[in-house]
Amino acid sequence: MTLVRALHRMSPPLTIGVQEPDMPSLHVLDHAPPLSGHLPMGTPDDAEHPISVDGRAIRRAGRPWIPVMGEFHFSRYPAEEWRTELGRMRAGGIDVVATYLFWNHHEPTRGEFRFDASRDIGRFVRLCGELGLAAAVRIGPWSHGECRDGGFPDWLAAVECVPRTDDPAYLALVADYYARIGRELAGLSWNEGGPIVAVQVENELYDQPGHLATLRTMAEAAGIDAPLWTATGWGAPRLPPDVLLPLYGGYPEAFWADAADGWAREMRCHYFFTSIRDDHAIGADLRPAVPAGASADHVPPDDRRYPYATCELGGGMAIAYHRRPLIPAADISALALAKLGSGSVWQGYYLYHGCSQRQDLPTPNQESHETGYPNDLPVVNYDFQAPLGEYGQVRPSFHALRVQHLFLRDSGSDLADLPVQLPDAVPEGLDDREILRWSVRSDGRRGFLFVNNHQPHEPLPDHADVRFEVRQAAATVRLPVRPVTIPGGAHFVWPIGYSLAGGQRLDWASAQPLARLTVDGVPLSVFAAAEGIDAQFAFAAPVSIDGQAAVEKVDGRTVVTVSRPGTDARFSVIDESGRAAEVLVLGQADALRLQRSEIAGVDTLVLCDDPVVPDGDVLRVEGVDDVVTVAMLPAPASLVGAERIDDDGVFAAWQVTTAGAPPRPRLVRSADEAAVPPARTGGPHQRASAPTDADFENAATFHVTVDERAFDGDAEVLLRLTYTGDVARAYVGGRLVADHFWFGPDWDVGLRRIADDVLRHGIEIRVLPRPADARVYVDPAVRHRFAPAGARPEIQHARLSRTHRITLRPEWEGRDA
Repeated sequence: MTLVRALHRMSPPLTIGVQEPDMPSLHVLDHAPPLSGHLPMGTPDDAEHPISVDGRAIRRAGRPWIPVMGEFHFSRYPAEEWRTELGRMRAGGIDVVATYLFWNHHEPTRGEFRFDASRDIGRFVRLCGELGLAAAVRIGPWSHGECRDGGFPDWLAAVECVPRTDDPAYLALVADYYARIGRELAGLSWNEGGPIVAVQVENELYDQPGHLATLRTMAEAAGIDAPLWTATGWGAPRLPPDVLLPLYGGYPEAFWADAADGWAREMRCHYFFTSIRDDHAIGADLRPAVPAGASADHVPPDDRRYPYATCELGGGMAIAYHRRPLIPAADISALALAKLGSGSVWQGYYLYHGCSQRQDLPTPNQESHETGYPNDLPVVNYDFQAPLGEYGQVRPSFHALRVQHLFLRDSGSDLADLPVQLPDAVPEGLDDREILRWSVRSDGRRGFLFVNNHQPHEPLPDHADVRFEVRQAAATVRLPVRPVTIPGGAHFVWPIGYSLAGGQRLDWASAQPLARLTVDGVPLSVFAAAEGIDAQFAFAAPVSIDGQAAVEKVDGRTVVTVSRPGTDARFSVIDESGRAAEVLVLGQADALRLQRSEIAGVDTLVLCDDPVVPDGDVLRVEGVDDVVTVAMLPAPASLVGAERIDDDGVFAAWQVTTAGAPPRPRLVRSADEAAVPPARTGGPHQRASAPTDADFENAATFHVTVDERAFDGDAEVLLRLTYTGDVARAYVGGRLVADHFWFGPDWDVGLRRIADDVLRHGIEIRVLPRPADARVYVDPAVRHRFAPAGARPEIQHARLSRTHRITLRPEWEGRDA
């Protein structure tokens, strides 16, 4: 099968003697050094903060760097909330913020540019820099992003030109647009001390390499500058050689596929460790034909010329009317881990922060059948089920990805240069659920072992009696000491040849590294144990161990086993020179709460269910619970604004009692009968079309009244609705403010930004039943709750969730308060 060829492309066939029957094994081979000096990118030689790139990795300040990039569309979010949301992204482990510029947002009328308020790209990028975040700007001109005409302004259709080509009439329009962008971004390039580290030209352009090169030249002439220049690389595009870095993608599901009952088949490849970089399925519904060379096992022939970088790993998935995928957190984190284990050196998520389509443009701004797209999307909602939602909601995927980002902060510079090696036995195809999926990235002395035993929809089985054998040039490593069971759903990374914070060399560990730091003068290394697998640590050099762990000698190594991970599962390691270090082993639940921040100059670990955002000498926490708990290591002398409680293991803990839940809203059904809209199809693939504005005139209508006390404070207030129906809209004062295609989860409507109008008018909710003949896909896990065709719309629950904005001030011993 094609996948097998792609899997084996990473290494030639091997013959390895295995001491134990059925032990998964691989042989780490020598790899050629990366190509260098061929890419016209990077900073000048005398740059204060240099960035360079070769055929394998990106380097910052001379060290390999794996950027962790999250997409957030500034012009689709209120400007007054940017700072808060960027802080949350940083708390999630993002260090580069990617954003589109949509041409129709900035030049809705020809010759009249708009870069004010939430269109102010310069202000947004400066905020990124102030918060210690780099920026990647995706300048188009064609951007897509499920935006009407890919972001092309409506007036462009009336101009005699050929868009997305080197037609001089088109390039003249682009030159004016780029020139204005260049003015807005003046002084913000990395080369000028600003945060812009990358610029992407165009998007998903497959057959115009000369035009892509022209766009880079034009952008530079307009004063747009960055060390890295990129283009999307999926769909086997023809890119201008060595002019733009190809950035790839991969999603757990596809709203743009047909409304079939099953998992979008092309997406299965993203849960294997392979040399596949491309995803020919992304945007395939917008291409008139499959590009030459595009296939499920497409490996770029020039993959040694460019590092494996991504810009669109699925942080979730949008909802179209005809196809409504549901994306659990593990689908997102397992895909991201599989890409790391396949060689990725740039983790870019789309979307990382949800947003809303603009409603102040001359025409509706979403992708729709009316404008010739294959898919009908909501008029307003572009939440994308992202780690941070349309109104800043913190999703489980935020925490799951942060665990990986802690690993990358700890070990990314070690990982980036390491080539990939696959085992002898690899899955036989996309439907193989029996062979364990794993890989190693290693240089022959040190490395990381990746395991992914999760995929969507079709659970993978437990794998019993597993030990791994990795034959490196330095030595053969077999781990763990006794066979373990890899549970279905598990996905993790284990180190080989890893240095603890104190310098002691660890031969290997069956636990994932999260952080190395110094706490109260003592080096500390933090790991996370996989659920159901003992955390073991093997030392070849003589060491003594003290603490809550079992110690044994195995094949001349000291092996330490932690069977009960937690916030108190700590042991000390002392080598022959007397150097001491400590190791803390957290369980999965605590790893999902773990955060790392520099607070008033102190490198601090924090346990909290909510993102904790440092802001100067204070911490900002936005929680939705009645009681918010914050635990810290090292412990400050006090935490002003919180009450000290019992320690959480080695962490000192405090809690804050919030104002509690807001008053319940009042819900009244104001129009009982709902006409079933006719089933319609549209677009080039004749897929099911969403109900029209006129259909909503005959919807079941509910009126929600909100007490003014709900808006006490200044953080977000969500109206959370559980309803039965097909689609729903929210209106305030006759103005559409939110919409929703039912796909399982409750529907959140953010009220803070429209609070005055909500108090004045209330909120009108209109719900329509499903047409009998509409071909619509919803996830099998929730299909039993999808209302039957024609069923009477209902709102079962309407409640408010208020975010509590908490400010805490740590006071440290020996520091000024």
